[in-house]
Amino acid sequence: MRYNPVTSKIVEELKQIAGAKNVITDVERMEAYSHDETNKEEYGRMPEVVVTPNSTAEIAAIVKLANRELIPITPRGAGSGLSGGAIPVHGGILLSVEKMNKVLEIDYANMTISAQAGIVTNDINALIKDKGLFYAGYPMSLETCFLGGNIAENAGGGKAVKYGVTGRHVMGLELVTPQGDVVHLGGKLTKDVTGYDLKQLIVGSEGTLGIVTSATLKLTGLPTAKSNLLVLYKTPKDAIDTVPVVMAKGTIPTGIEFMDKLSVQTSCEYLNESLPYQQAGAMLLFEIDGTNQEQVDLEAELVGDLCMEKGAIEVYVADNYTTQERIWSVRRNIAEAFKVVSPVQSLEDIVVPIASIPDIIPELERLSAKYDIKIPCYGHAGDGNLHATLVKNPAHTMEYWREMLPQALRELYAATKALGGKISGEHGIGVKRKAYMLENMDPAELGLMKAIKQAWDPNQIMNPGKIFDMA
Repeated sequence: MRYNPVTSKIVEELKQIAGAKNVITDVERMEAYSHDETNKEEYGRMPEVVVTPNSTAEIAAIVKLANRELIPITPRGAGSGLSGGAIPVHGGILLSVEKMNKVLEIDYANMTISAQAGIVTNDINALIKDKGLFYAGYPMSLETCFLGGNIAENAGGGKAVKYGVTGRHVMGLELVTPQGDVVHLGGKLTKDVTGYDLKQLIVGSEGTLGIVTSATLKLTGLPTAKSNLLVLYKTPKDAIDTVPVVMAKGTIPTGIEFMDKLSVQTSCEYLNESLPYQQAGAMLLFEIDGTNQEQVDLEAELVGDLCMEKGAIEVYVADNYTTQERIWSVRRNIAEAFKVVSPVQSLEDIVVPIASIPDIIPELERLSAKYDIKIPCYGHAGDGNLHATLVKNPAHTMEYWREMLPQALRELYAATKALGGKISGEHGIGVKRKAYMLENMDPAELGLMKAIKQAWDPNQIMNPGKIFDMA
């Protein structure tokens, strides 16, 4: 697709729509919008103009302008994504929802909250905590990410085993379509089969089918009791083999996080923390919550007993805020720790059926040995989503890394597919994994996706170059 450039005339029109102070053309200021949390040297691209509108009406007018002039438009939240979904690969207009960060309504009678797309996810829970409620769509980066980005990626996180991912909690959406129409999908209804569920089509569409401007979210009763278990195992396989056993016993933990020894050790060194990782080849971190501490403690004891039966070395109980934060901080900071130690890496996001998790570990070990790289593995073991991270060996040249990485990823994705898995569980395809979609998806399924894209966005101006390429 050939797009038209952003001319000075277009910039003036954007200023008329959104106000001059909300239109950025200065290169230094635009640089921050040229990348997300992926490697900016590899994936970063500069926009031609950045616009930070204040209303849905302004966004609709901007999209109509872009559609009329055949200018690509890239929606952006906080820029905390890990797949390049908010990078303006074709230049054009980058539209940031950062100034649309208001709560529109808290409806306690219907247990919902409506907020604009630019609100920081954690701010939602801060507002409703005193009412004994919370928003259970919990991404790991909840203190930085925006609601709109969570919806675009259908973000998961550490509580998804019990509460599910973002899409389970989205009841309604306000959307600006690629042609500039404003539509309202869903609402406050618990049940609705009035035609196609377009709301769920938008959730996880990575901004390719429109721009979410606000959402109505389901609220859940805030758990008042919590317990965490840190469980040590001799090998990663011993740890992973425990997960299906626990899930089959009827106790559904809030989350089950997996960390291999390298991940724990690196994070501990980064935090100057000391956990007993020396004797363990892997760890599981269980969180159990509820409204009755006695019941939570009983469930935690049951999980601990099951772990010991499956060969755990030791079970440590964290039953107060200080110890819980201590062990969760190690898990949350693994990615940051590896950025410091080995900045050249490929953070992956594979997902397999829970029962197939043990089968992927030997594949990671094989790839690690074959390509002489480290592949620390951690992630959400309770839902099969593992962050296997390919880390450059400092002894290797960048030329070797660039040549090796696509081959290693193809083998990793092929092994994942063979187990009934997918190449992304929560980070999305974006630009980072786009090249591998053809190899890992049924052509008929991909064809349906392209047909939807063509119908919704005939001029292909909405976040082009993401997920797959159109003809």
